[in-house]
Amino acid sequence: MDLWRLKIFKHVVDQKSFTKASETVHISQPTISSHIKDLETHFNCKLLDRLDKHVLPTKAGELLYQYTSRLLALYDETEAAMAAFHGKIKGRLVIGGSTIPAGYILPQIIGKFIKKYPDVTISLVAGDTEAILEDILSGILEAGIVGAKSQDKMLSQKKVIDEEMRVIVPKGHKWFKNNNIDIKALLNEPFIIREKGSGTLKSIRQSLGRKGLKDKGLNVVAELGSTEAVIQGIKNRIGVSILSPIAVADEIRTNTLNSLKVKGLDLTRKFYLVRHKHRSMSPICRAFTKFIESYDHESKK
Repeated sequence: MDLWRLKIFKHVVDQKSFTKASETVHISQPTISSHIKDLETHFNCKLLDRLDKHVLPTKAGELLYQYTSRLLALYDETEAAMAAFHGKIKGRLVIGGSTIPAGYILPQIIGKFIKKYPDVTISLVAGDTEAILEDILSGILEAGIVGAKSQDKMLSQKKVIDEEMRVIVPKGHKWFKNNNIDIKALLNEPFIIREKGSGTLKSIRQSLGRKGLKDKGLNVVAELGSTEAVIQGIKNRIGVSILSPIAVADEIRTNTLNSLKVKGLDLTRKFYLVRHKHRSMSPICRAFTKFIESYDHESKK
């Protein structure tokens, strides 16, 4: 067993395909298969199931994937630490972001950071808030930005961005030309929620809770698994929802969606920079966290 075979295994699992993994690492598909077979021989168990359209890990493969991710993250940290010994910020950093940060905030920050440190490569993992926090705790990710605070005492969490969420409605909706609505009107309107684990959903529940209301008071007609799915649900008039205006900035500019405040309801949410409290940061991660903390988010909106 060596790190190269483990890297190949991780690529296959990440991309759910031998073909795509082959294209990524620039070696033939038979060679990819040979490396996976060597790993299965080494561990004396099947690691991957080859289905019609996808390749998925077995239970043993899932376990190996977890340890592989941690090993490769430690390898990257080691490379970065040795480069820092020579006074360089160089190497690969793996970070995470929940839906809004990963899709709309972090790409811009990463672009600016790489311009400052051209010898750095950043891998951005997207997932819901709970998944990103779990990966930080397990050592797969060094840091991440998420939209909800955790009670886990093993995590260091620092607020880096404030944002006010809004009710999003489609063109032609009875509220489309409004600037705000009442809470009672919102509770009676067909409403789309995000899946469990979403920082957005957690923030909505907290906001309603502060007013003595429960999210059960919402007239929920659909639960969708991503921000993009919710946006499409709004456009197709399944219902309205509460989202980050950043996620629908293009639609608001083209006048296909509108964002409204809710009178008497504080929909401010915070995004937190999170890392493991008891793990030493790599030089790249230290530089990146300092960069985020000094980044002028307001002027970049």
